[in-house]
Amino acid sequence: MRQKIIVKNAFIKENELIAETETNLEGLTPRNQMLVDSDGAAFIYIAEGAEDYTYIAFPEAVWAALKEAREHNNPVFLVSGDNRLELTGIHEELSDLLVNIEGNGNYGDEFVSKVEQVFM
Repeated sequence: MRQKIIVKNAFIKENELIAETETNLEGLTPRNQMLVDSDGAAFIYIAEGAEDYTYIAFPEAVWAALKEAREHNNPVFLVSGDNRLELTGIHEELSDLLVNIEGNGNYGDEFVSKVEQVFM
């Protein structure tokens, strides 16, 4: 069964984006891939677990921090307690998605509008 981790809070600290969650991160490996959940208004980073993929959701509430990290090329770390997982390749993947989303109604007008307001 695919697991979904939702980023609860994100902020820049010491030139890193800290994306907080309450979910156990043990055994996860970054995949350097992203998707979009246009219905849920979230960017999804894919990590791999022992048996299946894990979706790490960045909801609209944390997009401003994600934008700032992207603009300054800050590394992004998913953090839960003392566990940290660097989400490698996130800026390149996000940049590619943003190019595809801008003005593209296939993602849904509401989602496109939200993305354009924050990232464009």
